[in-house]
Amino acid sequence: MSTHAPSSADTLSYEQAGVNYDLIDPLKIAAQRAAAATGAHLQSHGFSEVLASRGESAYVVDIGPFYMATIVECLGTKTLVADEMRQLTGKSYYAGIAQDTIAMAINDLITVGATPLVVQAYWAAGGSDWFSDKQRAQTLVDGWKRACDACSVAWGGGETPALAGIVESGRIDLAASCTGLINPKSRLSVGDRLGVGDAIVLLASSGIHANGLSLARKLTERLPQGYLTEVAPGLTFGDALLAPTTLYSPVTEALFKAGISPHYCANITGHGWRKLLRHPGQFTYRIQQVPPVTAVLRFIQEHAKQDDREAYSTLNMGAGFAIFVPADQAQATVDVAKACGIDALIAGQIEAGPKQLLIDPLNIRFSDEDLQLR
Repeated sequence: MSTHAPSSADTLSYEQAGVNYDLIDPLKIAAQRAAAATGAHLQSHGFSEVLASRGESAYVVDIGPFYMATIVECLGTKTLVADEMRQLTGKSYYAGIAQDTIAMAINDLITVGATPLVVQAYWAAGGSDWFSDKQRAQTLVDGWKRACDACSVAWGGGETPALAGIVESGRIDLAASCTGLINPKSRLSVGDRLGVGDAIVLLASSGIHANGLSLARKLTERLPQGYLTEVAPGLTFGDALLAPTTLYSPVTEALFKAGISPHYCANITGHGWRKLLRHPGQFTYRIQQVPPVTAVLRFIQEHAKQDDREAYSTLNMGAGFAIFVPADQAQATVDVAKACGIDALIAGQIEAGPKQLLIDPLNIRFSDEDLQLR
């Protein structure tokens, strides 16, 4: 069911920008059901899947002494913003774009408690000529390596097809896969320990990250100066959109070293804050404090004329990652995140009750019907 109808004729919704999760999600569910039937093949190799990881952000396999987690993620349309901004400014933004792509995979992988080990690259261009721009290509390579270094992962290899007729000429489609280990096994975080009383800690985002770009690009058509419109003094809309996605694996690794084991994690990407409802259990998630909204996200909400419910159902609104921990570990979790250079706050807690997300300061309620991913 569609739950995000525009509140007025001037409202620009994610669906109007060309992204309708009500159409996409049923395919995802069908794929999950077909994929679930293949898990038995692991037994012929002496392994087994962690069934609870089905429907989570990463897939987990029990390979004996530890678990292995895997994920593949596509960047989406953020490259289009980088390409347009290069025409306007002459700058190459592909170092940040590389970090965005890796973050899409790694930030999902770590939700299940994994340490990222290996990243693979998929760079599909609309033609071989994309790679002839040596500065742009080298910026992509340099940024990819820097992001791998920041997350202490090996860049194992990749694929660079030229797909004329499939990818538009002059464009590139970027994706990354990532493999990690959950070692010791006690680090596994698929929600089996989540319970009433757990605290909800939100980690700050750097901006729009890599979700909601179709909406942002559509919005540009309404702006007299397009991407060069200022969202804050000295900061253009285009530059603000291209702030690289925060890499959260340094935080989850530091938490492990500090003896803190999250009961659950959620990467706040597509579906916005509705992702806080990802766990299949019946809990009420009560938010009593919301983080500051970054300038670019506030700008998008205002100029797209979205109410708070629409904005928080689509964008990260200042929170890029959620960590659910025992209440007595909440402040230590915040302290660890801040020591890693990422702001954080204790936003609320889990309560007994129907499955719903209550954002008290904004009087917003999302129910189980607002997120159908399984």
